[in-house]
Amino acid sequence: MFCTVAKRASFVATANELGVSQAYVSKRINLLEAQLGVRLFHRTTRRVHITEDGERIFEMSRKVLEDVDNIAEAADRAKGEPSGLLRICTSIRLGRSHVSPVLALLQQRYPKLDIWLELLDRRVNLIEESFDIDIRVGEPDQPHLIAHRIAESSRVLCASKKYIKRHGSPKALGELPQHECLLFRDRETFGVWRLQGPQGLELVKVTGRFGSNNPDVVRNWGIDGHGIVLLSVWDVATHLHDGSLVRLLPAYREPADVWAMTSSRSSASAKVRVSVEFIKRQLARGPFALDTAFHV
Repeated sequence: MFCTVAKRASFVATANELGVSQAYVSKRINLLEAQLGVRLFHRTTRRVHITEDGERIFEMSRKVLEDVDNIAEAADRAKGEPSGLLRICTSIRLGRSHVSPVLALLQQRYPKLDIWLELLDRRVNLIEESFDIDIRVGEPDQPHLIAHRIAESSRVLCASKKYIKRHGSPKALGELPQHECLLFRDRETFGVWRLQGPQGLELVKVTGRFGSNNPDVVRNWGIDGHGIVLLSVWDVATHLHDGSLVRLLPAYREPADVWAMTSSRSSASAKVRVSVEFIKRQLARGPFALDTAFHV
C-alpha cells in the first residue's frame, strides 16, 4: 500500500486501485509512519508528496517486492503455471476493442493470473509505474526497453463517398495538404503523416478543422463526409467492406505494427513471457490479419 501511494501520489487513487476506503489507506500509512518513526509523506488537501526519508524507504521497499516476485516466479517455473498479478497498459481504443477480450481468454487459460489493465493514451514509464507490459502501436523508440512485435498492421487513407463527391479524390500525396484532413492525436506526432510508398518514406504535414484524441470520433467524422482520415486498418476494415469509407491512394500506407514493450527485468518473468506469446497468437487471428485482405 505504501508503494502504491508513493507511485500514485494520492490516497484517493490508491484506495480506488486497491478497492479499499481512503480512510483505511490513511490509517495504514499513519501506522507505518508510527512504526518506522519517520514521516513518509507530506499531505495537502489534493495530493501527497513523498518525503526524503520516504524516497529511501520506497527504493528499499521496491527491492523487497521484487524479491518476493522472484520467489513466486521460481515457484511458477517449477510448477509450469504462471500466477500472480500481471499489470498491462495500452491505449483506450486498442485496449477496449482488442486487448481486453484477449486478456479475458488469457485469464481463463491461466486461472492463477490476476490481471490489471489500464487504458492510457500517453507514454508510460514501465519501471516507475510498475507495469509489466505496455502494448502500443508504432515503431518502438525506447532502446532501454525490449520490444516484442505482436501484430503487423498499417494505417490507411480513407474518405466517404460524400466527401469525394464534393471535394474530389487526391491523385498524389502532395495534394493532401489541400484537402480537409481529420486529425487524430495519439502517441505519435500530431498532424504529420508518415507514409510508405513507391518512393519510400514520405512525410506530409496536413491540417484540418477537426481533430480528436479518440479514433472513433475521427472515423465517424470521416464517415459523415468531413474529411480524409488516416487510421489503422483494424479501425476501418468494416467500413471499407460496407462502402461507408473508400480507400484513397492505395499505394501508400503508414506502418502501425502493434508492439508489446517490457523492461529487461519483466522480460525474464515466466508470466510475462507466456502472456506476450498468448496475446500475439490471439491477435494474429483477429482483425489485424485483415491487412492482407487490403494488400497494405
